Amino acid sequence: MPDPRARALGLTPGLALADARARVPELAVFESDPAADQAWLERIADSCERYSPSVAADPPDGITIDITGCAHLFHGEAGLAGDLERRMARFTRHLRHAFADSPEGAQALARFGTLILPGTGRCPEGAEGPNALPRSLGTRDRAFDPSVSATRCHLPVPGRNDAEQAPLLRLPVAALRLDAETELALRRAGLKTIGDLALRPSAPIAARFGEAATTTLARLLGHADSRITPRRAAPALFFERRFAEPIARTEDALGTIGALGEEAARALEQRRMGGRRFAARLFRSDGAVRDLAIATGQPTRDPALLLRLFGERVETLADPLDPGFGFDMIRLSVPAIEPLAPAQLELEGGAIGEEAMAALVDRLSTRLGRGCLRRFAPRDTHIPEQTVLALPAAGPRRTGGWPEPRPGEPPLRPIHLFDPPQPIEVIAEVPDGPPHRFRWRRAQHDVVRFEGPERVAAEWWRHAEGLTRDYYRVEDARGRRFWVFRHGLYGSEKPDPRWYIHGLFA
Repeated sequence: MPDPRARALGLTPGLALADARARVPELAVFESDPAADQAWLERIADSCERYSPSVAADPPDGITIDITGCAHLFHGEAGLAGDLERRMARFTRHLRHAFADSPEGAQALARFGTLILPGTGRCPEGAEGPNALPRSLGTRDRAFDPSVSATRCHLPVPGRNDAEQAPLLRLPVAALRLDAETELALRRAGLKTIGDLALRPSAPIAARFGEAATTTLARLLGHADSRITPRRAAPALFFERRFAEPIARTEDALGTIGALGEEAARALEQRRMGGRRFAARLFRSDGAVRDLAIATGQPTRDPALLLRLFGERVETLADPLDPGFGFDMIRLSVPAIEPLAPAQLELEGGAIGEEAMAALVDRLSTRLGRGCLRRFAPRDTHIPEQTVLALPAAGPRRTGGWPEPRPGEPPLRPIHLFDPPQPIEVIAEVPDGPPHRFRWRRAQHDVVRFEGPERVAAEWWRHAEGLTRDYYRVEDARGRRFWVFRHGLYGSEKPDPRWYIHGLFA
């Protein structure tokens, strides 16, 4: 929707540039920047998450908020709309927003509605009470108006709120946001408003104009279940603090996060759960949002640990945590939780070694970065170089242990593997005899003992292709032990297979 000032000058969407300059000779023209527009919309969506954790973007210029159970925090929908208008003034001067019982209805009213209460920019408020349905809110601007629509309806209730249906029925069929060809066909058939469509049976409409027309109409009017897809998955738990006066010190923000951590610990203890990831969102009074996130190697509900990790995260930020004019809301969410039974201390009261190691891993991962500290984990495969995975140490531990050699037997795999395996020159019996002598790094090694072969083929069930390997554990005249293999089978896979040394035994 164009800027009202542009509309007053006769500038409308679709107008040719030459015609626009003819009407406004001093018109300034700039190339469109879709990436900047999307970033601008994401900034608005971040700011709207102060009203509800369920926020969905409707590009290029719309945002839908599910405000079910949230309006009371702002003394009703009127208070929420007023706060929204005040905060959105930092992003745009042309905001349209509306409330409805479905996401499609809220966006339709915000984009095409004209029945807006003076001074609020919102549609008439529906009945409140124990049977009130969920609501949502939606917005749009920039070189266009932003539309914020709030939805408060997920399930249809026949015959409810006819007063709220009336504004929707007066909207043009363009509010259905169908393709241009279907919209033109509807208008040519005399169906110019939503009400014209709603008064007719759905079967003939679907047969003539397609199923999309009747499906979208049912969702817009709340006759069919319709839900938004939030930008972020709802966390398992979240806690927040709002401030009448914004706080401008980082220490106060961390103190609030610590207090929220104590609330989270009590809630987790009641559920006998622990958090694996914790995320703090700090909402500045100017609409900017800052995010802080930490992860732990084991489930935890220790507030002191959380506060220390968040403090270290702040210290390692490349961009300092700038409060600006202050934070007026801080939210702590726990996106991932796992069962955590009460800890049993030792009889002597000593610390538990595993927990101490987990705390050290958490601190180092928070300070250095989650990907900088890694833990080795076994992988179910017989390909030697793929049997070990290096995973983030703060991540969840994989099930399954390391294979152990039989008592009294030497290990089947060396401690050190070369990546990639190093080529060697070998004297061996053909076609598949063991090595008798090999040269590696300009030194000759005479084999006095060997064990093998251990044949390793490609994993055909994983559609892997490769040559067969015959591995030998060999010992030279000086007692040094090597792990060598022949790459390929004589004749069937390769006319002249090469030999490689893959590892060294201790």
